[in-house]
Amino acid sequence: MEDKLLLVDDEEGIRNVLRISLADLGYTVFTAADGKEALTIFKEEQPDIVLTDIKMPGIDGVELLRRIKHENPETEVIMITGHGDMDLAVQSLKNDATDFITKPINDDILEISVQKAREKILVREKLRAYTANLEALLREKSALQDRLSSLGLRISSISHGIKGLLTGLDGGMYLVDGGLKKNDSDQIREGWTIVKEMVDRIRKMVLDILFYARERELKPETIDVHSFCQEVAQGVGQKLKERGIEFHQDLSGATGSFRVDPGYLRTALINIIENAADACQKKEDLAAPKVVFRAAEENGEILFEIADNGIGMDEEAREKIFELFFSSKGSQGTGLGLYISQKVVGQHGGSIRVRSQPGRGSRFFLKVPRSGPEEGESAAPA
Repeated sequence: MEDKLLLVDDEEGIRNVLRISLADLGYTVFTAADGKEALTIFKEEQPDIVLTDIKMPGIDGVELLRRIKHENPETEVIMITGHGDMDLAVQSLKNDATDFITKPINDDILEISVQKAREKILVREKLRAYTANLEALLREKSALQDRLSSLGLRISSISHGIKGLLTGLDGGMYLVDGGLKKNDSDQIREGWTIVKEMVDRIRKMVLDILFYARERELKPETIDVHSFCQEVAQGVGQKLKERGIEFHQDLSGATGSFRVDPGYLRTALINIIENAADACQKKEDLAAPKVVFRAAEENGEILFEIADNGIGMDEEAREKIFELFFSSKGSQGTGLGLYISQKVVGQHGGSIRVRSQPGRGSRFFLKVPRSGPEEGESAAPA
């Protein structure tokens, strides 16, 4: 870094002698014959150190000191005084001058004074760097605390969910064992249905956890929209039927092709469909639980709609439904599914909106552009 020094004195001979001495010390020296010229050079060059005579016509050294400090308080200013200028020298120190030296100027004293000013600058730079490092460390510590807090919440949520699923699994196994002892095929069938449902839920939970934990780049493909929607419907239709839920699909508007990561987008849609099924089963005395899956084109984008006639949501739940670890399912949910769905749709450049009222079901609208994501975009949640 270049060390700049501004030398101000109304005597040309002193300027020339001091300029040579200061240049020998390694400084780039600018000179001015009066305070007005000094201010102009100072604003243009922004020197770290100013060495100025205290008595000059026009703007004297004390006034020049004040103006420089007003422009840049960190500039180090050394005053040059005569033997009869001690009162002015003291006044300069009160105005935050770094030092003063008296005429005739001794080269050793000049070097010591300038070095003193330079050391103050270096200390200030080190303090600034130390402060910046300290602030960075504090930010890292805060981020680490946030991650640890998130990890604790994550573990607690997942553990609570797993505990609930294992309790359900134990109940199903108990029914199976009892049915085997009594040779009661109906009880065995009932227990086995519960076991299969709990195993399926555990499998989904593990997949959600793995999806959240791992980082994988999107692998977009150009695929047929209708075929993709049929695969999604086939993947959930039988499961919903086994749970006693009607599953209707309307894919008449699913035409043409789009560019997506089919595996990840399928996961996002299935998460929402299964969430809709859960909402149906939570509504008591619902005679005909139903989930509808539609796909169509809207303004050059593919619009997916997933509707149910389940319990619905109030405004608070609608605002939180896509938050990490938010779940209205108690011990049966981890709060990862819908969070992952929103992440995946967002990575595809799309969006999700929800319409729902308590007791009147929910409708999810997912829009995905046909052009899709770029190759290699990260699909993992942050």
